[in-house]
Amino acid sequence: MPTNPYAWIEESLATIHRADWYRSVQTIHGLPGATVLLEGREVINFASNDYLGLAGDKRLIKAATVAVQEFGTGATGSRLLSGHRELHRELERAIASLKQTEDAVIFSSGYLANVGTITALVGKRDFILSDQYNHSSLKNGAILSGATIIEYPHCDVAALRTQLSQQRQNYRRCLIITDSVFSMDGDLCPLSALLDVAEEFSCMLLVDEAHATGVLGETGAGCVEHFGCTGRQLIQIGTLSKALGSLGGYVAGSGTLIDFLRNRAPSWIYTTALSPADTAAALTAIKIVQQEPQRRAQLWQNVAQLKHVIQQQSLSLILLPSESPILCFQLPSAADALKGGQHLKSAGIFAPAIRPPTVPTSRIRISVMATHEAAHIEKLVEALSSI
Repeated sequence: MPTNPYAWIEESLATIHRADWYRSVQTIHGLPGATVLLEGREVINFASNDYLGLAGDKRLIKAATVAVQEFGTGATGSRLLSGHRELHRELERAIASLKQTEDAVIFSSGYLANVGTITALVGKRDFILSDQYNHSSLKNGAILSGATIIEYPHCDVAALRTQLSQQRQNYRRCLIITDSVFSMDGDLCPLSALLDVAEEFSCMLLVDEAHATGVLGETGAGCVEHFGCTGRQLIQIGTLSKALGSLGGYVAGSGTLIDFLRNRAPSWIYTTALSPADTAAALTAIKIVQQEPQRRAQLWQNVAQLKHVIQQQSLSLILLPSESPILCFQLPSAADALKGGQHLKSAGIFAPAIRPPTVPTSRIRISVMATHEAAHIEKLVEALSSI
C-alpha cells in the first residue's frame, strides 16, 4: 500500500500529458472584445462566447457600476435566507418576457441551473434520456438525480422513440434533456420532433438554450422561438454569461414549475444569490437584445461571410455541420489540434483546440461575434488554410 495517498494525482497528470489532454489557462488583459491582448500580444478573438459583443459594452459596465454603488458588491446570502433585491425579480420578469413564459428564476450560474433543475424534477424511480453530446452540466445533473439514464445517439429522434416505446412504462416520470445549440459542434437539436415525442410518451422536455439565447429567433429568444415552439410545454434553461455578457443562469417555464423549483432546487435554495452587478448587467443586455436587432443581424452576416470565404478557399480541413455562430474544424488527433491552435496563435488568431474527453474527436473551435470585422474573418481563413 503506498504511503502517500496523494501520489496518484501526479501519476494521473502524467497520463494526461502523454495523451495531449493537458490544459492550462492563458491570460487576457483589458476589456473583452473582437480583439484582445493575450499574454501581452494583440490577437483576433475567436475563442469567446460573447456573441453579441456585450461583455465590454459601456452600457453594461455602467449598469453594473450603478448597481454596486446602490446595493453593494454581494447578495450576502441565499434569497430565501437573506432576502433578495427587486432587481432580481426585475431580471426574472425580463427573462420570462423574452422567452414568452409565465415566469423565470435566476441561478448563480448556468451549470447550477441545470444541476438543480434536473435533480429537483426526477429521482431514483425515474428515467432520463439524454443526447450523447449534451453539456457536462446536463450529464452531471442527470447522474446526481439518481434516475436511470440512457444516452441516445446524437439528435437521433428515431432511436429516442425506440427507447421510450420499450421502457417508458417502467418508470414514474421521464425527462428528455438536450442542448439546443451543441456548444462543441455548432449544430441544433431537432426541437419540434423532440417535443412531438415528449408529448406522445408523456415526458418532460428540458432544453438548454445557453448558446441560443440572444442569438437565435426573430427576437433573440433562442431555439424555441427559432423553431416556432413558443408556447409549447417544456422547460427552458439558459445562461446570462454568453450572448448576454454577464454571469448567471435561468430557468423559464410555467408559474407552477418556477414555484416548485424555488422550493426544491438545491442549487438555488442553498447558494448565494446572483450579485447586484451581474444582475443589472444581464438586465441591461436583455433590453439591448430586444431594442437592437441589428446587432444580431450583424452576427449572422459575419457567420455567412465566414462560410462564404471558407468555400472560396476550399480548405483541406473538415468543417463540421453548423447552424450557429460556432464552427468547428475536425483534426486527426489531440496533438494535431494543439499544433493547429499554436499555429493560429502565431498568426494572431485566438481559437481553442478542443480535445477528448470534452469531445470524441479533436477540433479547432471558432466562435463568431457581431463585432468581428471583415478583415478579421479574412485573416482567420488565411491562417486556417495553412494548417
